[in-house]
Amino acid sequence: MALTKAEKTEIIEKYARESGDTGSPEVQIALLSARISQLTDHLRTNKHDESSRRGLLKLVGQRRRLLAYLRQKNYDSFLAITESLNIRRK
Repeated sequence: MALTKAEKTEIIEKYARESGDTGSPEVQIALLSARISQLTDHLRTNKHDESSRRGLLKLVGQRRRLLAYLRQKNYDSFLAITESLNIRRK
């Protein structure tokens, strides 16, 4: 159910600011978005899995906080990541 190492590496390479960057908000948002989409698919088939639903809500909240931080610090990067990942923005 978790992201495979290959998927994680691919996402990190795509959104990293420079080589070896794994902690920037852009990378974290992209990784969270991939995990959120996996959990959403899981919950479509397992409607009564409440522990996974709680985990999904925690991930969505974390991504929302990172997006708010990125919007405040680097608005151009915020627009680019939301456009690239198809995330609705306010």
